Amino acid sequence: MTDHDLKYKRVVLKLSGEALAGEQGFGISPPVVDRLTDEIQSLHGLGVDIGLVIGGGNIVRGTQASQQGMDRVSADYMGMLATIINALAVQDLLDRKGVETRVMTAIRMEALAEPYIRRRALRHLEKRRVVIFAGGTGNPYFSTDTAAVLRAIEIHADLLIKATKVNGIYSADPEKDPNAEFIPRLTYHDVLTRDLKVMDAAAVSLCRENRLPIIVLNIGERGAVAAALRGETRGTMVTA
Repeated sequence: MTDHDLKYKRVVLKLSGEALAGEQGFGISPPVVDRLTDEIQSLHGLGVDIGLVIGGGNIVRGTQASQQGMDRVSADYMGMLATIINALAVQDLLDRKGVETRVMTAIRMEALAEPYIRRRALRHLEKRRVVIFAGGTGNPYFSTDTAAVLRAIEIHADLLIKATKVNGIYSADPEKDPNAEFIPRLTYHDVLTRDLKVMDAAAVSLCRENRLPIIVLNIGERGAVAAALRGETRGTMVTA
């Protein structure tokens, strides 16, 4: 497949922190990161411009910490730092596989990564570098889903892919409800009015305002992301 076969040529891939933990449920599982970076490497080889946003839930989840009594702002900043740890882990393995990367953080820490500057991010993509956007938006009360949408809009991405552990969006949590119904196509309005928990409302609203299509798919299915970028039916498509 060449880049001429691609329907979407610039994508932001949103991975949950839990995806890096694998079966152990917490921390970073090297075999899982190895497999995920293989997938990213193959996409890069197809000529796709790739931005990555990785959550931090495998290390600390700000909303849960705040529910347990921690100050919400402090908890959210801890969550942002967790996303940077994950970004550095993914960067290390991609670099070892010959894929040039840049980690850009919304919170300044020049010893580890570049500060996020939009024009610099666009330049990295033009130079065929995978850009890992870390540190969320740099502000508390905003999820990494919202950060992924914001970065996708800023870099003129054609598509946002949210990679999950299930095959797409269901009427209920399929891991808890055996009668949950798979939904192959939705509008932004459907997601918001039906209160489907795939992304937070702020992220979905931002997609709707900027007509950024979303595909929710199973990152565990090998080749699913590449198939989606070719325009094949994978997971759930959310559009206007």
